[in-house]
Amino acid sequence: MSVMFVLLSIFMTLPVFLLAGSVAPNAQAFAESAAIVCGLGVLGIVATYRQPRDLKPRFMFVLTVSSWFLIALLSALPFYLSDNGISMVDAFFEGTSGITTTGATVMTGLDTMDPDLLLWRSILQWIGGIGIIGMFVAVLPFLRVGGMRLFATESSEWTDKALPRMKTLSRGLLVVYVFFSIVAVLTYWMSGMSLFDAFNHGLTSIATGGFSTSDSSMGKFDSDLILLQASLFMMIGSMPFFLFVREMHGQHGVLFRDQQVRLFVTILLVIPALLTLYRWYVSTGDFDPLHGYVVTLFNVTSVVTTTGYASEDYSAWGPLAFVLFFFLMFVGGCSGSTAGGMKIFRFQLSLIVLREQLMRLLHPRAVLTRNYNGRAVSDEIISSMIAYTFIFLLCLLIITVALAALQLDFITSLSGALTALTNVGPGLGAIIGPAGTFQSLPEAAKWILAVGMLMGRLEILSVVIVLSPGFWRS
Repeated sequence: MSVMFVLLSIFMTLPVFLLAGSVAPNAQAFAESAAIVCGLGVLGIVATYRQPRDLKPRFMFVLTVSSWFLIALLSALPFYLSDNGISMVDAFFEGTSGITTTGATVMTGLDTMDPDLLLWRSILQWIGGIGIIGMFVAVLPFLRVGGMRLFATESSEWTDKALPRMKTLSRGLLVVYVFFSIVAVLTYWMSGMSLFDAFNHGLTSIATGGFSTSDSSMGKFDSDLILLQASLFMMIGSMPFFLFVREMHGQHGVLFRDQQVRLFVTILLVIPALLTLYRWYVSTGDFDPLHGYVVTLFNVTSVVTTTGYASEDYSAWGPLAFVLFFFLMFVGGCSGSTAGGMKIFRFQLSLIVLREQLMRLLHPRAVLTRNYNGRAVSDEIISSMIAYTFIFLLCLLIITVALAALQLDFITSLSGALTALTNVGPGLGAIIGPAGTFQSLPEAAKWILAVGMLMGRLEILSVVIVLSPGFWRS
């Protein structure tokens, strides 16, 4: 964890260095923050230098949960120490939203905000994106949490033959992540964004984070081309990155043979088309179907991939669109990506279980097998999926009730709880919808939602296990 702190302190210096040719108004705040975090890291390294490093699964749970919580807290320092009068709760909320790639914000006046703080928000989401990929591919399967256990056999087969060391896999994931980030930045820049805007949106698109440099989010650019490009990059960020690495090592076609990816792409092509037809049908004025489809595709992709960009207030598109966007907030991207949500594979497994139960009613003595991506699905995986779904809905209920107890209305409470647990970003309604922010919420609500973001990013079960009394008894 101390090594992570030192790395975080290095990233804290980037906003100042990247703005070396212009003004960095909060250079002192970033220097102080980097010094504090680096000092904590060095002290930790010195104190534990000769200690054994054999991490048992129980210690890995503690490391995973505590590192995300502490990094979220430390990443808030530049906001808190800046000259903008940002409170501790707002700084923690913004830092947590950044590192978990949620995209919910308490910041207003982004168009005139200090550029170094805007850069730090984007860099945080980019760091969180690669951290999430590493956690899903390397850590959570080891802890028997999350969806990557479904792909453990597949991963071990190709890593044993083509990439013999986990170090090589990690390097491949980093190369792919950096490559797509650079492509996104250059594409936005060549499409008319300033280099500053292109850099920020390039980082947050691939990280499916959603932080923008404008209060209007992507609506600032008023370009169908940029919206299409952003939709593509959000889709890329929501696909399994280990499959990109396999493609890079010569296993061509594995990406689109994956059942997750096929259903994910189908959802993002069919639902925007149907919703565009609906908007065209209920429109009372001139409606350009092509522009309407681009805008609908962009906003649907942003919600499904849990990015959180918006080009306009889609909650004002009518009752059907409002309800549809609420349920799309549950979906999420593919396992092994930067996206949040419940993940595509859990819905596919639920359909497999449903089909199995229906067949058992028709043929009680039939011998049925569960197959996913050409491999058998064990009862353990199904039990894990059911446990996750139950604890997700229970947490959704608890957070919604807690927010309602703070006198927030039903839509704000429910969509706020949902957007935190699924790491989407904006909620629904007039207060925290795509046209609003979380600034006006009570401080207690911001603390609750920040914890919800971290729980959602850690697949909830990791946090619940660490908080359970039985975990600490031995």
